[in-house]
Amino acid sequence: MSMTLVSVPQSRLLATAIPGPRSIELHAERLKHVTSGFGITLPVFIDRAEGAILQDVDGNRIVDFASGIAVTSVGASNPRVQAHVGDQLARFTHTCFMVTEYDSFTEVCRWLNEHTPGDFEKRTALFSTGAEAIENAIKIARSATGRQKVLVFDDAYHGRSLLTMAMTAKENPYKLNFGPFPAEVHRAPFAAPLRWPTGASHATAEALAAVERILTAEGPETFAAMVIEPIQGEGGFIVPSPGFLPGLREIATRHGIVFVLDEIQAGMGRTGTLFASNDEQVAGDITVTAKALAGGLPLSAVTGRVELMNAVHAGGLGGTYAGNPLACAAALGVFEAFADGTLVDNARQIEATARAILEPLLTDTSIVAEVRGRGAMLAVEFADRGTLVPRSELAKDIAARCHAQGLLVLVCGSYGNVIRLLPPLVIETALLADGLNVLRDVIQQVNAAAQAALLETVAA
Repeated sequence: MSMTLVSVPQSRLLATAIPGPRSIELHAERLKHVTSGFGITLPVFIDRAEGAILQDVDGNRIVDFASGIAVTSVGASNPRVQAHVGDQLARFTHTCFMVTEYDSFTEVCRWLNEHTPGDFEKRTALFSTGAEAIENAIKIARSATGRQKVLVFDDAYHGRSLLTMAMTAKENPYKLNFGPFPAEVHRAPFAAPLRWPTGASHATAEALAAVERILTAEGPETFAAMVIEPIQGEGGFIVPSPGFLPGLREIATRHGIVFVLDEIQAGMGRTGTLFASNDEQVAGDITVTAKALAGGLPLSAVTGRVELMNAVHAGGLGGTYAGNPLACAAALGVFEAFADGTLVDNARQIEATARAILEPLLTDTSIVAEVRGRGAMLAVEFADRGTLVPRSELAKDIAARCHAQGLLVLVCGSYGNVIRLLPPLVIETALLADGLNVLRDVIQQVNAAAQAALLETVAA
């Protein structure tokens, strides 16, 4: 049975309290059947989604500043993605590329080989999830180098599988009670300007020196890979100090270490360039993509130098669902959406609009420590001015107030004190401004309440 769906208006609407009665009912049913190990940011059930609006089962229209954690960058129901997936669905849903082949797998690999940074011949392998791709990047690096160790960084997030949990920095909720973890994973400081102990101007040089010390102590010839996010995601949307990524690139090259760029959250136009590493003019020996790659269908990729990618024996890479035909079709639709450059331009415009509305909070409040990020990958960090003591309770309160007003935002950061903004790159200007104004007003309200509480404490 088919039916014609009316387009979802691109405007915020509170038809009920959020969550509404039907969502509350469905959430109660969820609790009876779904493990409590899955968390929830906002307990509403979505009926339809389009552009930058999530419409729930109670008729509320929620402004989406999450994009399914940076997945639906081309919109939640992009017509190009729908057309490609619909055509593929009519033909077949699966054969397993390791059993019989289909051309869309090859076409996705071709596009990634051509567009991923690096002026060298490349090959690509497709998988299903970001964590799966990261694990395969490590397998490839180890196979190619004959080495075992992996260097990662403070505040990193690379996934929820056993190896990627070892590579991820944050203990709770990602690693708590799940050990022991694989060995040979070593951690170095990330050049984070805001919180660098001796000041932002020293971050790059001192962080690079720390990397050199770790490599010297362990033996640089024992490291297969150095893995880093060009802009950190779950760790707090931290943009590294200038020169840090190029410095790491030089160190990796000098020691024959495979330089792996985790572009899972920052890639596919999110930062205002097709890949975040373009901003740094740095290319990885291997680049990992996922999330926005297939517009909501599970697809990830490892793209790298041909001599690395072909170092693995035949049959050593793969997976039953790796590069599923429906996901590959969706990716071809995403590539079409990016073809004219409009979406990356939109990302830059989103940043300009957001900064104009949010940066005055740096002086107008005492709780906003930094507004940072690139393109449509932005964050607001909450901490006491001067001391930079993290205020996770404020971030949680602000997020909850935004949710109640129909704006979906996510909290992240190693201290849980950062609100990240990931609007779809197709968001309309008026809707973007509406969501940003809600966020700004809520921050001002929470700041006023915090100031009042402080005065009461002092008076007492």
